[in-house]
Amino acid sequence: MTSVVDASPDPATYPVTGLSDNVELIEDRYGVPHLYADNEDDLFLAQGFNAARERLFQIDLWRRRGLGLLSEVLGPDYVEQDRATRLFLYRGDMDAEWTRYADDAQHIATQFAHGINAYLDWLDAHPERMPEEFGILGYRPARWDPADVVRIRSHGLTRNLESEVERARVVCAAGLEADLIRQGLQPDHRTVVPDGFDPCALPANVLEVFDLATQDVEFKENSIRRVPRDATTEGSNNWVVSGERTATGRPLLANDPHRAYSAPSLRYIAHLSAPGLDVIGAGEPALPGISIGHNGTVAFGLTIFPMDQEDLYVYQLDPADPSRYRYGTGWEEMTVLREEVLVRGEASREVELTFTRHGPVIHVDRKRNLAYAVRTAWLEPGMSPYFGSIAYMRAENFTEFTKAMRNWGAPTENQVYADVEGNIGWVPGGLAPKRVGYDGLLPVPGDGRYEWDGFYSGDDLPRVFNPDEGFIATANQFNLPPEHQQMGLGYEWTNPFRYQRIVEVLSRQRKHTIRDSELLQTDQLSIPARRIQPLLSRLDSGDADLRRALRMLRDWDAVLGADSNAAALFEVWLSKHLGPGFARAAVPKAAEHIDTVDNLVMLTELENPGRWLPDAAARDRLLLDTLRAAYAQVQQLLGRGESSWRWGRLHHSLFEHPASDALNPVQRARFDVGPFPRGGSSATVNQSSYRVSDFRQTNGPSFRMVLDVGNWDYSVAVNTPGQSGNPSDPHYRDLAESWRDGTYFPLAYSREAVAEIAERRILLVPA
Repeated sequence: MTSVVDASPDPATYPVTGLSDNVELIEDRYGVPHLYADNEDDLFLAQGFNAARERLFQIDLWRRRGLGLLSEVLGPDYVEQDRATRLFLYRGDMDAEWTRYADDAQHIATQFAHGINAYLDWLDAHPERMPEEFGILGYRPARWDPADVVRIRSHGLTRNLESEVERARVVCAAGLEADLIRQGLQPDHRTVVPDGFDPCALPANVLEVFDLATQDVEFKENSIRRVPRDATTEGSNNWVVSGERTATGRPLLANDPHRAYSAPSLRYIAHLSAPGLDVIGAGEPALPGISIGHNGTVAFGLTIFPMDQEDLYVYQLDPADPSRYRYGTGWEEMTVLREEVLVRGEASREVELTFTRHGPVIHVDRKRNLAYAVRTAWLEPGMSPYFGSIAYMRAENFTEFTKAMRNWGAPTENQVYADVEGNIGWVPGGLAPKRVGYDGLLPVPGDGRYEWDGFYSGDDLPRVFNPDEGFIATANQFNLPPEHQQMGLGYEWTNPFRYQRIVEVLSRQRKHTIRDSELLQTDQLSIPARRIQPLLSRLDSGDADLRRALRMLRDWDAVLGADSNAAALFEVWLSKHLGPGFARAAVPKAAEHIDTVDNLVMLTELENPGRWLPDAAARDRLLLDTLRAAYAQVQQLLGRGESSWRWGRLHHSLFEHPASDALNPVQRARFDVGPFPRGGSSATVNQSSYRVSDFRQTNGPSFRMVLDVGNWDYSVAVNTPGQSGNPSDPHYRDLAESWRDGTYFPLAYSREAVAEIAERRILLVPA
């Protein structure tokens, strides 16, 4: 094996169970591991070993949460979460499951799991190196089975179950039309209430079990704080620019996936190199392979393609036997599984898992004699989130890449593509149900009238190759070509503001550079702010504070910088006053059921009132009344002096460790990273969704990447807060300031470039 210059005088050596030959691990000064093996078996085993070495507590908690094994180590407060999660495990044919990804998928997962277990073997001999979280919480990490890699589904980004329930609540209060204030539909579409479904009968807690199954684990005095995922704010940006529009003549690909923030990061950057495979980029630490990056020939980057893969089914139960539900002209028996849940400090408990033909039962309404179950593409073969990247990361051209995406299951994605021949492309993917006679926007009776008739193939989805525009961009916006809009893939898309800003910038650049992409990924111009400003130009008031507020917003550049005082006023106004005020004015009967309004719908109405607001005068009153209230609130929050207002004094990022609430203050200061002042919003390219209650950022880009296609060593990336999962490691938090400031590090690919930034050398040897 070719060696590189040692980065330390005393290279570390790990004996690794299962290796057939040595594997060299070069960790660079940014914490990126570069793994060099003589064969792929050793490479994926080493990837698992290294994932455990760097992120053991994170991946162990991910496994326990996903398999429903929390109670075994955390106690009885987690039994209900374990039961909920087990409802959504993949329980189908494992042969069908493995073959859906790649011919060698099972072998890759096996090697990866063996690598994790090999590190646990090493820890048995070196218990002093056990991650300190295990000591704090009082348990030890568990061995992995290869199936653990793919059976866990409940962390995947499928949709739109929550929106179906929210829509039903609005419909009950004020009718179907009112819900368009909450969520506009694209393409234009008029839904109907399914025959046999009563939206007013939906229980308040119908999604309680589903939320338990999909939430992260958080610790608070030996109990869990429920933090369900919010699919409406999860997204990403990506773009690819043809060499005809770059300064170098080579394509350029950029990607910044947006997910919830934590310490350590959800993403982990790694370089995997063996004969026949040389791939670098980011993935999730509990999975083998690379999902965002390049292989020396082909580059790839993803965003969410908001396809609808979930439905809530409602069943009429047999009054004489509530274990049966109406289906067709008769009654069908539910399937009941009984499983043992081990409980720390107590006797084990038996839980019941109930299923209909459509999926797991999440609620039974005894009073109305109704049951509710979830039909989700999660439970089909090949739906392990991101695991399918083991196929496309080995593609050598667009044909091979689209073939690898043909069976892609989850999450539903927009993949942008570029290769060293100068080609660029767009390939969406995801397992898309064919619904018969309904659109998936509301819950439906489970009596057989509303079914899926199989799934579309990836070949049925749109694709683009070398477009005339010279670039492709996606940001979760509605991007279905007209010929695909009648497929019923989904109607709930993210507002187009990030996409519009990306296209605006790329369209005017004929010599796009790496630096241009960096600046665009960190761009904080707000298109909603820019659209509202003209509406303020002719408004006036005798109120002195209101005149100051109007002047501040009129003279502003619409950039939501952390140091901007106008940004603080605008975002407080938009999120806490104008949006809720618009809902009250437009649909007063449903306003209490609308947590957030669709800003695209609201802006369209403000610019051209008449559908939801009576006229321009009503619009102007709404703007002035809500702006007056917002100005007063900012004074309360930040003081009376406008010059001291800063958006970043309100809006902030905190990378919180999952076990933060179980830590003492000294430990918490080491494990949590931040807070940092933050600019931007959900509408800016530098995406920064936040909780309206306290303006804490809920998700955004933790990993950013810009690839110089064909001159790979000029590529750049950043992760946050760092690569390591060990709070004592310098690489635990060393990238947080770079991420905050919009700076990047070199994503070294060639042996020579890696050697230049090598920090230490680790040798993995057969045990």
